[in-house]
Amino acid sequence: MKTILYEHLERPIYNSDLLDRLDPKKFITRYCLNLSPSNPGPGLKVRPLKTSDYETGFLELLSQLTVVGEIEEEKFLERFSTMELCPNSYYITVIEDTIINKVIGTGTLIVEQKFIHNCAVRGRIEDIVISDEYRGRQLGKLLIATLTLLGEELKCYKVSLECKDSMVPYYTSLGFRNEAGNSNYLQIRFPL
Repeated sequence: MKTILYEHLERPIYNSDLLDRLDPKKFITRYCLNLSPSNPGPGLKVRPLKTSDYETGFLELLSQLTVVGEIEEEKFLERFSTMELCPNSYYITVIEDTIINKVIGTGTLIVEQKFIHNCAVRGRIEDIVISDEYRGRQLGKLLIATLTLLGEELKCYKVSLECKDSMVPYYTSLGFRNEAGNSNYLQIRFPL
């Protein structure tokens, strides 16, 4: 029954044509990166999250980043559908090892609709993680570059991210910067 369910529901969170529109030359000139979504390395594929990724290790991968919890397939599909109901907002991108059919990297670009800047859009990069087994192959850099260029393609007036202090040098090497007088990050956490 699950196979039939997946065949019926197999769909990406966003149109993969967007990735095809990203200029591979920008990966080289901006990021000194010979990888791109169309050329991520042997046996790898960069693509949007799909409904079938419940079965390809997506949630297990996220647990290398933070607490995920026990999420049943039905709840995963409900959340996926809820995100789909907000078109042009969630660009969850994964790197799949096509040889073993497993998601080994993921990152999210959330596009926020604004009234400021003449009703512009702003991008936020979140939830970047590469599987422990695949680190050191510049795949994190590939994800950040992909999501940043995707934000540019979507006409975001800016793309931002939050990171631990120890990661600031890494992200500044990719073109992100702290703005003077605006580098504070404040939060309120609520119990789950």
